[in-house]
Amino acid sequence: MAKAADQPKSAISPLAWALLILLGLLWGGSFFFARVAVQHVPPLTLALSRFVIAAIALHIYLRGRNGFYQTLRSRAGSFLLLGLLNNAIPHSFIFIGQTHIGAGLASILNATTPVWTVLIAHALTRDEKLTGAKLVGVALGLSGAVLLFSPHLGAGADAPLWAIALPLLAAVSYGFAAIFSKRFRGVEPTAIAAGQLTASTLIMTPVALIVDQPWSLPLPPPGALAAMLALALVSTAFAYILFFRIIALAGATNASLVTLLVPPSAILLGMMFLDERLEMVEWAGMGVIALGLVVLDGRLASLVRRSAVRARTP
Repeated sequence: MAKAADQPKSAISPLAWALLILLGLLWGGSFFFARVAVQHVPPLTLALSRFVIAAIALHIYLRGRNGFYQTLRSRAGSFLLLGLLNNAIPHSFIFIGQTHIGAGLASILNATTPVWTVLIAHALTRDEKLTGAKLVGVALGLSGAVLLFSPHLGAGADAPLWAIALPLLAAVSYGFAAIFSKRFRGVEPTAIAAGQLTASTLIMTPVALIVDQPWSLPLPPPGALAAMLALALVSTAFAYILFFRIIALAGATNASLVTLLVPPSAILLGMMFLDERLEMVEWAGMGVIALGLVVLDGRLASLVRRSAVRARTP
């Protein structure tokens, strides 16, 4: 997802921690809600409904403040590309994958986003090259992804390989979006969220209409409709507002810790309500990816170095 310019803050207040945990539950819940809804709603139509409902909610929230509509017009092309990379492609891929895989596994694959972002930044930017620590983090993240793929390579796999690959490709798309979103520095963050959701609505409308022909589909059951609304309003529109509130309180670097909280939330919801279970190798893959994210984050290594310096200081 697009993020605002970082505001470095080393300490995280209790309020910020509470909001961070809540955001992890909301974004973990998005995989749960999608898994419920996609059993009754085609993936592309589900993606479109998420975008259009969330976009309307954010437009109402903004009410044209801070020159939002002028920004939307002046950056229309950039919003279209951001909406494609950060919404239309990844959400469609994840939802299609979730027709065959559970919420927990999809969320773990999605957690590799920072790994791909680091690799893409190294290739496309001059000021974000790989360091030794980043190489270790990337290697761990990719090793975790390999572990997740390994149970699905044999003939007796319980899910097709393409269903595992699509959420991983979605993470790659998010990585490109993270680099492209730097062009929006100086734009009010909630306006970025509303702008990209508006753009992704325009992109997905003809795609969903042509492919799914939603007018010919039966009305989803109440549970699926409730999941669709929760996905759009709670796990998208409200979650974006909450995310940028956390950035204001604790900085974008601290807010990125939510990446570590999303998979446990999705796994817990899937186990509680969908009777999902992860294999041991999938738990191991999640652990290796989480370790890679901690290394990429860098704060733990920095804390160890500072502790070592203090220990040597008389």
